[in-house]
Amino acid sequence: MGGEGRPGTRLGLLFVLLLAAPAVQPSQGFLRSAGPRRNSLKIVGSIIFPVKVYVKLDHNSPRILCVTNHLRNSELIDPIFRWNGPGGYLSSENSSVQISPTGTLILRHFKSHLSGVYNCSLHYKLTATQPDKKLLLKYVIYAYSDPQYYYELTVRYHAAPCNSFHNISFEKALIQILNKLVAELSCEVILIKSECHHVKMQRGGLQNELFFTFSVTCLDREEDNRLCQQRACDASHRLNQAKYLIERFFKQEVEVRKKTAEPLPEIYYIEGTLQMVWIDRCYPGYGMNALRHPGCPECCVICSPGSYNPSNGIHCLHCDKSLKYGATKC
Repeated sequence: MGGEGRPGTRLGLLFVLLLAAPAVQPSQGFLRSAGPRRNSLKIVGSIIFPVKVYVKLDHNSPRILCVTNHLRNSELIDPIFRWNGPGGYLSSENSSVQISPTGTLILRHFKSHLSGVYNCSLHYKLTATQPDKKLLLKYVIYAYSDPQYYYELTVRYHAAPCNSFHNISFEKALIQILNKLVAELSCEVILIKSECHHVKMQRGGLQNELFFTFSVTCLDREEDNRLCQQRACDASHRLNQAKYLIERFFKQEVEVRKKTAEPLPEIYYIEGTLQMVWIDRCYPGYGMNALRHPGCPECCVICSPGSYNPSNGIHCLHCDKSLKYGATKC
């Protein structure tokens, strides 16, 4: 086993593996449209229960109709539509609100504070001689976002003595190498925790080990970039590519070490200790709940009154004191 005077031996294997790793090639696919697409989804109301509507943050809502499915195909005489939201009466004079002459509501560039209960009152006649009929339709409109997912990577290395500066140098080199591996995917590796421990081996003595925990995340790519193809833009696809490259890197480190006649370096990867776990997270004030939101089961939906999420977890927690949507405190 090498001594502390051989830092080049400790780091040399890592750099050899990095140089041998091929560059990532862009995924094959079609170019994604850069312009906003018109949302043709239409939502109708119900006189039996409130209709849940999910609107992605900073996007336009679907078309929300002020009719039931039964009335949608009926002829209505002298219809009058009136929309009310969390802040009161809705008017097209508001730049974030668009209401058509037939009562269809579109909420533009939806924000968290627009979440809540919306009512539409409809006055109409089915024939000119009949008295007016009135319906009150209720919608609950929720802001949502996609989960902010990442991989948590844990790995262990045989180490120099825990107070050795060589461990610190190695840590910096490892972070640099892992980031270079995934750079072309617009991903990054961040050190969460690094600890050195004395480990009692089975039927053996004590040895020093470094316990690393990293996060692997992928940054958003601009969809109007001509080089950004449909699958290449997708963060989850790039994240899985990053996982493949990192796993291959550690596998190659073991293979190269087994083929060399050189003595083991002082700091080296302990085979079989690499673990990569997929983790979802939501913004504070948002959470995932497939039972409560079956229409958006994998979405981070804004927390309803009576719940809150103070951190980047994936659940809205119960809180009787919370009276607003998107609460981050109880």
